[in-house]
Amino acid sequence: MKPVLTVSEITNIIKYLFDTNEILRHVYIRGEISNFKHHISGHMYFTLKDEKSQIRCVMFRNSNILLPFIPENGMRVVAFGFISIFAKSGEYQLYVEDLQPDGIGALHIAFEKLKERLAKEGLFELQRKQPIPFLPKKIGIITSLTGAAIRDLLTVIKRRFPNVDIIIAPVLVQGRDAAEEICSAILELNRLKDIDVIIVGRGGGSIEELWAFNEEKVARAIANSPIPVISAVGHETDYTISDFVADKRAPTPSAAGEIAVPEKRVLQNEIRYISLRLINGILGYIGARRQKLEYLKRAPIFKRPETYIINCSLIMDQLSKRLQKDIDFYISKKKSILNHYIARLEALNPLSILKRGYSICMSPDENKIIKRPKDVKNGDSVIVLLSGGRLLCSVEDSKGKGDDD
Repeated sequence: MKPVLTVSEITNIIKYLFDTNEILRHVYIRGEISNFKHHISGHMYFTLKDEKSQIRCVMFRNSNILLPFIPENGMRVVAFGFISIFAKSGEYQLYVEDLQPDGIGALHIAFEKLKERLAKEGLFELQRKQPIPFLPKKIGIITSLTGAAIRDLLTVIKRRFPNVDIIIAPVLVQGRDAAEEICSAILELNRLKDIDVIIVGRGGGSIEELWAFNEEKVARAIANSPIPVISAVGHETDYTISDFVADKRAPTPSAAGEIAVPEKRVLQNEIRYISLRLINGILGYIGARRQKLEYLKRAPIFKRPETYIINCSLIMDQLSKRLQKDIDFYISKKKSILNHYIARLEALNPLSILKRGYSICMSPDENKIIKRPKDVKNGDSVIVLLSGGRLLCSVEDSKGKGDDD
């Protein structure tokens, strides 16, 4: 008779089989993340699934703390770890020890992380971008000699303005050494000193093929270039880090040629139009001045200048008479005001009273006016001021009316 096992016993047997299986101890599993939860404890819980199946996963805090990205629902990843049984629920699950984005997802995450970091440094700010010269004399082009981009650039530039000089710095535009060659080419073109603008780019391709223009070293070389840089990578829908740091982004290499140089025929037409306006303006100015000169030649002053001089002399005489009249009136008015104040002062002058028969009695030193008899005593000397002079008198009787008050 076979033994009857408990749930715990059978679960432990299955767990032992899982834990001792070499394949399940070190396994890589590719799938799409769903039901992702980042617990407050720091542990991550999620499900990996494909079109037919799914498996529960857990990634403990000590394993996920150094992850270079945050897992999200819908993200395709490759998980490494071991499969075992969670005895409490009796379910098997993947214990994730490492997690990597899968394929394009990894490149996309690397792109976004670098973009975010460089944006925080201010490398994408409009304030640091240089203006593209209106009419460059010499253009530097950094691209592959074998791609369609160089043919498109040369065709557009020569069609629009064939007089411009072009310096080509051939480089690899994809592969392991592409980023280094692009950086070196930017430095070399800057050493030439006489280049007005640099175009760096290539034709369209997959994100892997365009990846050299997402390298940090290329981004910094473009950002540090003293010469303005136009980024022309891929098609209109393709965006690279180079597009964000460059002074100008062109949606295609052909568009970069149109941005770099104006169309010569259009400039010639504008010059002819401006020249015609300038000539018409000069002729109009001369015509207006000639007409004014003819009018002045017919003016009376040039026909009979002596009459003008006589009229000016008469006007001067009239103005002189008006000025003298105004001056006399002003002086008379001020004299009248002065006499008024003099009369008021005379009325207030105490010496004027003496002319009406009054006198003023003062002490001999003339420092004190004697107002009452009691201010002196018999035998004192006093001075009496009269209208015509003064008298030195001696007091014989100093008692007067009301002196007893």
